[in-house]
Amino acid sequence: PVLSKASYTIRSFGIKRNEKIAASVAIRGDKAEDILERGLRVKENELRKQNFSDTGNFGFGIQEHIDLGIKYDPYTGIFGMDFYIILERPGTRVQRRRRQQARLGLNQRIT
Repeated sequence: PVLSKASYTIRSFGIKRNEKIAASVAIRGDKAEDILERGLRVKENELRKQNFSDTGNFGFGIQEHIDLGIKYDPYTGIFGMDFYIILERPGTRVQRRRRQQARLGLNQRIT
């Protein structure tokens, strides 16, 4: 996990500068599918058109993590979650690697 810190203090929210306020986690495989299904169930399996990008990726957010079936912890409280799903076909690394970079063919792109 990658932890994000606050860049400045916001007194009304009770956030201090350099305080850890978020975490980014990459999840793959069966666990990712399970969490994604639960997240889409919260959204009633309906997403708006603006949630999708031109390259086939999509994202959405939920207001309360307890909607996913996670137990409530009084110490943590209730927090929201953002889901970002990045779809790639095998061979996409050709575009991002350092040596011998090449353009990605039109048939290889997800739209």
